[in-house]
Amino acid sequence: MSQRSSLYLHPQQREIIRHLSQRWFWRSEFPTWVLLIVIYGGWFATLYFWQFLGRIPATVLLIWFTAWYMSLQHELIHGHPTRVAWFNQLLGTLPLAVWYPYGLYRDSHLAHHNHDHLTVPVDDPESYYFTDESWAKFSPWQRKLIQARNTFPGRLLLAPLLDIFQTLTGAYKAFRHLQLRNMAMWLIHGALLVPLFMWMETIGFSALYFVLAVSYPALALTKVRSFLEHQAADDPLARSVINEAALVWRVLFLNLNYHSVHHDLPGVPWYGLREIYLRNKQDYQQRNQQFVVHGYGEWLRQFWAKNVDVTVHPVVKKHD
Repeated sequence: MSQRSSLYLHPQQREIIRHLSQRWFWRSEFPTWVLLIVIYGGWFATLYFWQFLGRIPATVLLIWFTAWYMSLQHELIHGHPTRVAWFNQLLGTLPLAVWYPYGLYRDSHLAHHNHDHLTVPVDDPESYYFTDESWAKFSPWQRKLIQARNTFPGRLLLAPLLDIFQTLTGAYKAFRHLQLRNMAMWLIHGALLVPLFMWMETIGFSALYFVLAVSYPALALTKVRSFLEHQAADDPLARSVINEAALVWRVLFLNLNYHSVHHDLPGVPWYGLREIYLRNKQDYQQRNQQFVVHGYGEWLRQFWAKNVDVTVHPVVKKHD
């Protein structure tokens, strides 16, 4: 594994991982290489043959491939299929998902993996929680908007829009305050996005349609996975969910539904997460204090109209 193993890793788990990592299938990263070919090939082929496929089927396929690409970018960030960071970045820099530069996502996500600060606002850039001070500054309509976002439909419909606004605000601040590193990320992102949009127009596929009908729904699709993916808890391992999702979701999200396992062992490749979980199922469920969901439909039913209580962050103990 390329990244720090969990501080709580048991000898039995170490032996399982050692055994799995000796397999050619695991060591070669063959599944991830195949995934790269399938996602890139599928995305470009769908666009190129969109008139043959029809607009609606092509749109549905593009939403899938674009959301899948975002899952692939996550895998690249964590050192797969190679341990060479610049080469992985090269594989994931094309802006097929439009909204985020790869480098910006990489830096934010790796900061999110500081297990001591997981869910803590400000320290964890992916936290949905707020500090007491920031929550107190919100007006009543802003609080209602946040509560609406914290319903399951709101997370799909509103959260992408709020994320995009926050990201573009960050881009504006980067150029205003001459943050050279972030500026470079956005300039590269834009330089790649322009010819991509131009190519879409040459084949008769509207770039604006792609942004509205493909890219936004694809981003919304990723919010299915991240809905209540983390909760505040003293034990870092209990802050990440285990979602025993159906096969189609496991494929789309590359097994990140086993999120507690991923945060416990961030260097394990996507195709190893499920096997490690199943071999240590009772142990993981005990260690993450039964923060277990039996499929995304459970969240849909429970939070269709009710919002999940993710507002002011309670104080949690830090584990050194």
